[in-house]
Amino acid sequence: MSYVLNLMSLISMSNITFNKAELERYSRHIIIPEFNIEGQRKLKAAKVLVIGAGGLGSPLLLYLAAAGIGHIGIVDADVVDESNLQRQVLYGVKDVGRLKVEAAKERLSALNPHIQIEIYPYRIDSDNALALFEQYDVIADGTDNFPTRYLVNDAAFLTGKTNVYASIFRFEGQVSVFNYKDPATGELGPNYRDLFPEPPPAELVPNCAEGGVIGVLPGIIGSLQANEVIKVITGVGAPLAGRLFLFDAASFETRTLKVRATKNNPLRTGELDRLIDYVQFCDVALPKAANEPAIKSTVVKEIDVHELKTLIDQKADFQLIDVREDFEYEIVNIGGELIPLSTVAAANDRIARAKKVVIHCRSGKRSADAIRQLENQFGFDNLYNLKGGVLAYANEIDDSLATY
Repeated sequence: MSYVLNLMSLISMSNITFNKAELERYSRHIIIPEFNIEGQRKLKAAKVLVIGAGGLGSPLLLYLAAAGIGHIGIVDADVVDESNLQRQVLYGVKDVGRLKVEAAKERLSALNPHIQIEIYPYRIDSDNALALFEQYDVIADGTDNFPTRYLVNDAAFLTGKTNVYASIFRFEGQVSVFNYKDPATGELGPNYRDLFPEPPPAELVPNCAEGGVIGVLPGIIGSLQANEVIKVITGVGAPLAGRLFLFDAASFETRTLKVRATKNNPLRTGELDRLIDYVQFCDVALPKAANEPAIKSTVVKEIDVHELKTLIDQKADFQLIDVREDFEYEIVNIGGELIPLSTVAAANDRIARAKKVVIHCRSGKRSADAIRQLENQFGFDNLYNLKGGVLAYANEIDDSLATY
């Protein structure tokens, strides 16, 4: 079992009692022979920290609360946006603009008044992660970016916590259990760095806001993640330790891959014994070949939408480039020349060098990645990122434009 279960074995489960309402609520758990009252006691005694209250966090939190996890912590600095409602089923229209953690606590408390919920309306980082993780038994990672995934993984390892991991993108999802201690052998299983020793180049990894996700996928994968948390806590079943479950919603195909602990994992060797700057770590890509330069993290020059509007009104001599996908351009565009991010390098000869070039996407992330790529590989020095992208232009300049 995990570290938490080894610790919990020292606690007398007889101290965990249930009132009549709780026994009725959890009766379908209790009558399962392999689960019974002991499994429910372990759930009530457990403390689970959920990182992210978005697409994955919504079903994950709903099912953990409904199952009777006694103490749930929620970390998220974001507010509910209307575009979240397509998949983040924890929230409703009335919650738009509210902090997700506050809306989540209200909904979960209404679902199950017998549990405790602690909220943390801030970003987890290298300064606060270790102290926060120490207070919990199991960590559930529902984040959507590589810096936070590596941070959660490393902090879980350094504090000796099992990390139940999941991720989603477009039609695909994956689930695994990292840093799990086998109850029979005492052997510590693999962690995220065994699966992904190095992060991919930042410009190749859009998040769900940039790349999209089919609405039902978080429900499927988040529910599987909740199932793994419950298995880890109760010891019922075989957790996905040493295995990575892959699901493709488009083809309805699944695969389970083996993940092995590697000898050169810096956490296991002791080379990495503290938390680092994960934004810097994930923004630096190693070269693929000896003669290929790394894509470095650089400060990107920016202009805001009001400056862009001035350039347009004054009919200034500049080039406007849109690095979104074709289908996004059809939804809304502000007149830029379409060169999708994946084709930017090949199309570099279409980009002017002798005048100002403004590059934009939906929110500013992909366009910043395109600029870094063009500057590092082709030496451009006249590129400006449109801060906030099409979203900012629609909100601040032309509210007749559709947003997505």
